[in-house]
Amino acid sequence: MKAIGYYQSLPADNDQALIDLILPTPDVSGHDILVAVKAIAVNPVDTKVRRNAQPEKDQPRILGWDAAGIVIKVGPQVSLFKPGDEVWYAGDITRPGCNSEFHLVDERIVAKKPASLDFQEAAALPLTSLTSWELLFDRLQCSPTEQSTLLITGAAGG
Repeated sequence: MKAIGYYQSLPADNDQALIDLILPTPDVSGHDILVAVKAIAVNPVDTKVRRNAQPEKDQPRILGWDAAGIVIKVGPQVSLFKPGDEVWYAGDITRPGCNSEFHLVDERIVAKKPASLDFQEAAALPLTSLTSWELLFDRLQCSPTEQSTLLITGAAGG
């Protein structure tokens, strides 16, 4: 499968900072689903990881955590999805990222893509939505049932 990654953390203007790769398509096990990636988003975490995380020796590091796509294969313990399901998710930073044709991801951190969103729109939302959720409900202790107004300023950037 095609992927984009790196073998060593280099300055972004270096030709080898991110490279095209051909890798084996991963196989499913346990709770993993194999997703045919249709869209990804770039998030500040991608630049931080590329700048600071060295891959294991002779292994590329694949970036990307926000994705949307179609399930093509499921592991033996998968109960939430089946091939053909359209999904979206923010992946696991401890595993290879989604900047690839196919991505192996644990079903327990995946959701069915809303039909009202196309793949590009769906890929743009997972990690930023989780960040907003954590701010509102974990940090500010807002109640999901509370009727109130929130002013948001400067809602861009990372």
